[in-house]
Amino acid sequence: MGRSIYLDYQATTPLAPEVFEAMTPWLRDQFANPHSAHRPGRMAAAAVEVARGQVLELLGGRGRLVFTSGATEAINMGLVGGARMMRARDAGRTKIVTIDTEHAAVRDTVLALESEGFEPVLLPVGPDGLVDADAARAAIDSRTALVAAMLVNNEIGVIQPVGTIYEMAEAAGALFLCDAVQGYGRVPLPPIADMVTLSGHKIYGPKGVGALWLREGLELPPLIHGGGQEQGMRSGTLSPALCVGFGIAGAMMRERFEADAVHVGALWDRAMALFSGWTINGSTANRYHGNLNIRREGLDAARLMSECRDIAFSLGSACASGSGRSSHVLRALGLSEKAARSSIRLGFGRYTTMDELEEAAALMIAAAARQ
Repeated sequence: MGRSIYLDYQATTPLAPEVFEAMTPWLRDQFANPHSAHRPGRMAAAAVEVARGQVLELLGGRGRLVFTSGATEAINMGLVGGARMMRARDAGRTKIVTIDTEHAAVRDTVLALESEGFEPVLLPVGPDGLVDADAARAAIDSRTALVAAMLVNNEIGVIQPVGTIYEMAEAAGALFLCDAVQGYGRVPLPPIADMVTLSGHKIYGPKGVGALWLREGLELPPLIHGGGQEQGMRSGTLSPALCVGFGIAGAMMRERFEADAVHVGALWDRAMALFSGWTINGSTANRYHGNLNIRREGLDAARLMSECRDIAFSLGSACASGSGRSSHVLRALGLSEKAARSSIRLGFGRYTTMDELEEAAALMIAAAARQ
């Protein structure tokens, strides 16, 4: 095989050519600090604000957007800042509720807050990966400071009922954070939330930039102290190039929403036919179709990856790769250790061609059959 086929869109997406072109001048020629008062600095600051507006468009153009180094930082700002603020207002609010299948950036941050006296609660999911609504209703009460739920799961692509979860949080007087990293620009966003986290490199933008969206009137204590450059919420010099790239990527997600959805839907249909003998992990009805997480009985997924070196796919979250652990998401579905290790994740999107998908599938199915 003479070329590499990329099927790992949940880990990261290719940089859109339009994004690269828009970023280049801010890397090469217009290098001024956007926090400086001189003319080049003001030009850089203006470019950052245009980008902020572009990212906000898909969020309804309202609220407040704070640029960060990525979604992990945004999640930490929202969870830690929100939990501390809520407890400061009401000492009895010490419970933080999230879902057992959340990304490590949410799950591990919630668990880490136990050292500050908070009580983490991880809600179970069913075999389809959807949260147990009764368990959520029972857990989210007057002692809850904060609830966090992912819109589209990064490993199995399942779309959680975040609107319903938000209503539970609101009724209990708790804050609600939605991790929309995998869903922004791909599926309809929740109509309302207190906080939303985003990432540039998951939407054909650059790595190293993300954002925390806050609803109007919500003020959180900062985690990073210093010059207070980013609205007092995040100190440190912003990169105009990264912000501009994020902005263009966000604008393109809005403009190409329908075209991307049609293309991804066609790829999903073909992949379902090609891998017809495999079992899908998670719901097929409530799912983003750019994520295909499947398993085959007796498959050694790690060996398959070794034998298909020219195909980029995943055994789970890129963030947990090399840990030696099987996916906590798949185990939460009730899969055995053996079944979890017989699972692979294929991710496709805007730049995946049908020929690439078919070629990769043929090679992977043949390699699996040899096992």
